[in-house]
Amino acid sequence: MENNQTQGLRRLFPKAGPGAGQQRLTVMIAAFEGWNDAGEAATDAVKYLNRLWDGTKVATIDPDLYYDFQFTRPIIRRTASGQRHIKWPTTKLTRCSIPRSDIDVIFVHGVEPSYRWRAYTAELLAHATELNVNCILLVGALLADVPHSRPIPVTATSDDDAVRQALNTEVSQYEGPTGIIGVLAEVASMAGIPTVSLWAAVPHYVGQAPSPKAELALLHRIEDILQVPLETSVLSEEAEAWERGVDELATEDPEVAAYVRQLEEAKDTAELPEATGESIAREFERYLKKRRKE
Repeated sequence: MENNQTQGLRRLFPKAGPGAGQQRLTVMIAAFEGWNDAGEAATDAVKYLNRLWDGTKVATIDPDLYYDFQFTRPIIRRTASGQRHIKWPTTKLTRCSIPRSDIDVIFVHGVEPSYRWRAYTAELLAHATELNVNCILLVGALLADVPHSRPIPVTATSDDDAVRQALNTEVSQYEGPTGIIGVLAEVASMAGIPTVSLWAAVPHYVGQAPSPKAELALLHRIEDILQVPLETSVLSEEAEAWERGVDELATEDPEVAAYVRQLEEAKDTAELPEATGESIAREFERYLKKRRKE
């Protein structure tokens, strides 16, 4: 018997049936370092969830096949015992079961490959099939003209009609250069796996890592989709400290302060209806879920 969380997810992803004898829903959540990861918000969000749910490594992708090591260089690290260790750029897949739910998650954390993207995405989808993945969440972050002092926008898009209707998302209207997330989204769609892409907009004038406020915004959106309350109190404090720090830096430069005010005015004017309606309802629903969990 499936619980309400899993039933809700199956309504969000109508094509993701349980399969023959399969009682749990498996969601793949993927993020990649590099072009798709402004402020490292996307990969930090995936790493946060992997730590939270105690993910266990189930597979890796051979780095020799996909990376130019002169462009994405390996890193020398020292182990706890002082031994020298080389960390190669690669892609790691970990698996966990979300506590008190019928949801399994496959995390994909990797560095955007240098070449052979079609073979790379085909290998990832082969792992997804082997691990009985029902649907995929692709997580990214981009630099944008948004103010740091307002909620970080997270855009959700999908090429799946049923998913768009369930999540009230749109088809991406973007045209131009794409990253590995865009390629994986298309390949997964062609394979019939329901896929959603989540993109956080990181303020371009503070685009360096870390970006805890953008990371938190992505986690909240994942929380809404998975319908599983997340413990993010520590990260919320880090996001507030980050915002205060940017406030202080902005006040030291009159031109930056004026630019931030301009972005704030544009944001407030464009999203006033949402700020007083849907966004408040979402936050209240998230609060109630966490209270019930306690």
